[in-house]
Amino acid sequence: MSPICKAEHIGVGTEILLGQIANSHARTISQELAAHGFYMYYHTAVGDNMERIGSVLQSAIARSNVVIFTGGLGPTQDDLTRESVAKFVHRKLTFREDAWGTVERYFHRRRRPIPERNRQQAMVIEGGEWLENPNGTAPGQYVGVNGIHYFLLPGPPLEMIPMLKNKVIPKLQRLFPLDMALESRVLHLCGIGESDVDAQIPELLTGRNPTVAPLAGEGEMLLRVTASGHDVNAAKKLIYPVEQRLRSLFGSYIYGTDEDTLAKVVGQRLLGNGASLAVAESCTGGLVSTMITSIPGSSAYYLGGVVSYADAIKMAVLQVTSKSLNQWGAVSEQVALEMARGVRKLTGSNYGIAITGIAGPSGGTVDKPVGLVWFAISGFAGDKAFSGVWSGSREQIRIRAAKYLLWRLWSQLEMETSGA
Repeated sequence: MSPICKAEHIGVGTEILLGQIANSHARTISQELAAHGFYMYYHTAVGDNMERIGSVLQSAIARSNVVIFTGGLGPTQDDLTRESVAKFVHRKLTFREDAWGTVERYFHRRRRPIPERNRQQAMVIEGGEWLENPNGTAPGQYVGVNGIHYFLLPGPPLEMIPMLKNKVIPKLQRLFPLDMALESRVLHLCGIGESDVDAQIPELLTGRNPTVAPLAGEGEMLLRVTASGHDVNAAKKLIYPVEQRLRSLFGSYIYGTDEDTLAKVVGQRLLGNGASLAVAESCTGGLVSTMITSIPGSSAYYLGGVVSYADAIKMAVLQVTSKSLNQWGAVSEQVALEMARGVRKLTGSNYGIAITGIAGPSGGTVDKPVGLVWFAISGFAGDKAFSGVWSGSREQIRIRAAKYLLWRLWSQLEMETSGA
């Protein structure tokens, strides 16, 4: 029988303990490991201190056989993960020319001089492997000592996540081969809350094979269906009826699967229909356009956007009338509609969408509370406006509202395409 992977994540950084940054790596690593059949047993955060890192390690090896570090691999004096692990396993740090070469190439590509202090990033624990980091200057490391497997990964997410997927997961698959094939299907939902979903599928949430795991995100949620079988096809056969049940319950809210995003599926539908889009934004300050243009090739359907934060710009650029602004206010059905029509006319797009609201934390009234957002879509089927009220911080309200608008646009495009 294959050995069982018992993983533990240690996030290194005093800034985590001070609350200056969120320990988001804990969630990311747990999700990635679980998707491949490995499970995280413990999460720990520790400051930039060798003695305390050593103490945390002592606890970790008593209960886990895989320890994944994030952070503390930089070139500064308080980057102590390498030194702490080397000291703990009684191994020396050795300078690796091949690892140093990747650091040099990183700086050369950017035409920047290489600080001498960066040489410490090429110091590798004796007997260990260095893990290439194409997105930064800190190579990762792996070393196995006395049945404990240590992975050292950089802190920045753009560096850590690719290394986790491309280096750590394949290594774990070799170290801990699974007796069963594991397969997952992720459904992406918007426009419905986690509690509403949970209330309709209590029996699925307690299932053992497949399992159904809901995960709330900012402005959307995921349903991950995971099954194990003697091979991949057997696992997929177990997933299929559960996925169909979920689709029968939440079909209108499900916009995509697996790696889909709202911006991606909206773009696919616009591209498939040969249609174009323009955006008028107020409270989101360009966030909707940022989401849309995050998709490669979006220039094929996205014509442009207007951030009309001030009423003067709404009137001058989008032809919103002073009468509507004076009578109804900037956060209103009438103004949202005029913004959508205005940006559509301005750009000549097939669809114009608009968003105007009160993101807070101030500016709300009894009639128009913080979190109130009005939206509008102007397109082939005419013009429509709708509203919603969101809670949370200013940034959370902006993100949730932006995603909701994209979801409503996607829903309309789907209906128009199907002829419903």
